[in-house]
Amino acid sequence: MSTITGITRGGIAWTPAFVTNINQTRCIGCGRCYKVCPRDVFELVDRDDLDLEEMEADDGDDDEFDEVPGMVMNLKDLLDCIGCEACARVCPKKCLTHEPASIAA
Repeated sequence: MSTITGITRGGIAWTPAFVTNINQTRCIGCGRCYKVCPRDVFELVDRDDLDLEEMEADDGDDDEFDEVPGMVMNLKDLLDCIGCEACARVCPKKCLTHEPASIAA
């Protein structure tokens, strides 16, 4: 299956990787991804409004953020992602997952 590709201004081939998931159990709600995103992909929500128990278990990173009440980042509009991966580069907890997208037939 072919994936979406593009060309940079300098003529180099580039494959965008679109955000597919955010691990909210690891997210500390710092807002860095929200601030760097050029689109309207993220929103800050109250951690208490989410059912984090049903989400995937933490990967063993033993820190105090798992039980701290407060805000956490949420994916507001996945379809608005342009695949630049700027959010992943600024995330201190490596919460975001990205994948290239297939070309629609």
